[in-house]
Formats: sequence, structure tokens, C-alpha cells
Amino acid sequence: MRVLVTGAGGQLGHDVVTTCEAAGDEVVACDHATLDLADRDSVLGAITSVRPDAVINAAAWTAVDACESDPDKAWLINALGVRHVMDGVRRVGAHLVHVSTDYVFDGTKLDPYVEWDQTNPRSSYGRSKLGGEQEVDPGHAVARTAWVCGEHGSNMVKTVLKLADRPELAFVDDQRGCPTFTADLAGALRLLAVERRPGTFHLTNQGAVSWYEFVQAILESAGHDPAKVRPIKTDDLDPPRPAPRPANSVLDNAAWRLSGLPLLPHYRESLDRLVARLTA
Repeated sequence: MRVLVTGAGGQLGHDVVTTCEAAGDEVVACDHATLDLADRDSVLGAITSVRPDAVINAAAWTAVDACESDPDKAWLINALGVRHVMDGVRRVGAHLVHVSTDYVFDGTKLDPYVEWDQTNPRSSYGRSKLGGEQEVDPGHAVARTAWVCGEHGSNMVKTVLKLADRPELAFVDDQRGCPTFTADLAGALRLLAVERRPGTFHLTNQGAVSWYEFVQAILESAGHDPAKVRPIKTDDLDPPRPAPRPANSVLDNAAWRLSGLPLLPHYRESLDRLVARLTA
């Protein structure tokens, strides 16, 4: 398969490129410096010259709080940018796998969200990402994920490991989700591309936790005392975060599971592997 990967310089894009290359694909890796989604001519030029079999769009502006203060930039990259990608994909007959987010939901549902639940984003980031989903034609794939961590880029695992020697840490216990590891997610995205599967899929590692519980697990995995973490409420954050976070970000991988596809591993299994690599 010839695959074009956008956002190849990010933590997810990096692992998508590695996964596809390991499978023997011909990969064209485009980072922000080489392909800006906001630049329609650049996007169309790249896709029509490469003529890939699939495009995995891992590019996005994911700075949630920054999106809140600059919604036009969020719409430009996360929504209009997807329109540009979709335009290029149509021209060459490629299959698009577009990566989206749990932030398209408001987080008020008590149970895990399935793919067919009503969206209701509360932040500029979430609204712009939903706009991006709406630019994807039927017959192509949208993969929603959450709480992404990997060996490359910034994420919660790396943050906690840097703070691990502090005598006390405080993290919120009223936001719940499923940590997702890029090395696992990349393989699932490639499968959607290879099999040209259409529709929306929720893709996370298994196991739901609060941020507080996740931080405890990170510390324990790295050999630190998890008891040094104390739980706080989102309302107690100082300073408060500009963008609202969904209280419930747990995504049921229902479409994937009911399709008979192999679920991503439990998050603790993948966390232990990542921590071992980062602390080696």
C-alpha cells in the first residue's frame, strides 16, 4: 500500500509511519513543515502528486486551551484543513482515515459513548474537530480516540515521569477516560486504511480510569509510590483551564468490537511497555 501520513511529526503520526513502514508500505510522511493543512494548494499538490492508496490524517491543532482563545485557527486547521484533504482524496480515489477525538461529546453521559451517540462539543477544539468529521465523505473512516500517549511528543506519561520525584502530586479524579497508546492505535488506523473500512470507529486502549488513577498507575509502573498523588476536583485547578473538559471521555469501541476486530490491549499492558522504554 502507498500511504500518505499527515501530521507525521507528531506523536501519533510518528508511530503511524513506523507501523506502516514495518508492514512494508510505501510511506510518504508529511509533517507540518512540509504539509500545512491550512494551505489548500499544498494539500492538493501533495496528494495528487503522490497518488496514495490511503491517507491517514493525524494532523490537527490539539492545543485545547489555545483553541479556546483562537477559534478561527482551530476551524482553519481542524475543519477546513480536512476539507482540503478530502478534496485531494476524491481526486485520486484514495481512502481517508481521519483521526478525531472524544471532545466531540459533552461528557455528561453516565455510560461509555458509542459511535452513534449524539455529539455535543463544549469547547472550540471539540467544535472544530466535529467540523472536521463532517467534512469526511461517506465511504471513508473517522477514528475517534482519547488520552493519547506515546514515545514521541508531549503527553501525560512523560509529564508524570518528569514530576515523579516531587513529594506530592495532585490530579483530577472527576474526569474519566481510556488512555490510548500510539503504538497500538497506529496498527488499528492502518487496518482501516488497508481494508478501506467506512464509518466512525472509537479506538482506545481498554480500561477506564480517572486522571488521578492514571497518574497512580504511571508512578507504580515506574517504581514510584502511587500514594503521593492526591485527588482534586476540576473546579479546584489553579489556574482554571480555559477550555471545558468532558467529565466522561470513556469511548466504547462498539463498532470495532461488533465488527469482530481485535480490541487494543488493556492500557496497563501498554503503559508498562512505554514506561520501560522511556526510563531505559
